[in-house]
Amino acid sequence: MNVYKIEAGTAQHIGNRAEQTNRTALFTGARSPGYMMAVLADGVSGGSAAADQALLTAKQQFDLFKPGDAPSIERLQGLLRDIVLETHTVLKLNALTSKSEPHSTFVGLIITPKGTAVWAHVGDSRLYRFVRAECVVRTSDVPYIEHLVGTDKLPLEAARNHRHSKLLFNVLGNSRKEPFVAVGHHENLAAGDTFLLASDGLWHFFTDSELGAVTSKNTPRQASELLINKAVERAQGKGGNCTMAIVKLVKPPKEVPNYTVERMRRAV
Repeated sequence: MNVYKIEAGTAQHIGNRAEQTNRTALFTGARSPGYMMAVLADGVSGGSAAADQALLTAKQQFDLFKPGDAPSIERLQGLLRDIVLETHTVLKLNALTSKSEPHSTFVGLIITPKGTAVWAHVGDSRLYRFVRAECVVRTSDVPYIEHLVGTDKLPLEAARNHRHSKLLFNVLGNSRKEPFVAVGHHENLAAGDTFLLASDGLWHFFTDSELGAVTSKNTPRQASELLINKAVERAQGKGGNCTMAIVKLVKPPKEVPNYTVERMRRAV
């Protein structure tokens, strides 16, 4: 197994909005030692209520998760799907007793102690996987479009102009349809792998290569500061909420040989 340590962090900027409706967090599981989860949710409507619920459900479900000796990739993806569907159900129930219908995107990432990453996403928030500076995975709405075309719910002409199609309103909390959850995974993680979870207020202003260069050359904290500052600059006062979570795998520090420690002690 490849040896690495995890450096991770989250960051937000309110942009030109009156309220921060994005939420992001990093979790460790109460019953799953060595596992970690990163979650990002973008409250599309109804303020931050939907995004808050997404993170609350993720934390609750992850704390209840008992992985056993070797959980399958399908089981881990099932956990992320359960988080999405449970959040979706709660949001619909809450909408029945209120005059608003809060919606949210979702991106979730699980990293196991055996070097496997599993992710799921709904909506226009994004997950990226970089190998050093190269972008090898970027989630998109393509799987959702293919799903709609394949089930005859989206005409081919509308698919060609999918950014203007109202059928692509794929979010948690939509009372008119269930969310479509796209999943992915990668095994044999190694130092040099980096994951970025980003709201549209961030990724909209950068190319894949720019994001890869910044995250590969900096710590998560340094990278988030650089990206937020540049996003604010490029938005020119018109940017929305800007939110991210960065999970970076790096080489662990080399252990100092015992004889070196002994020499150091003698020198002191």
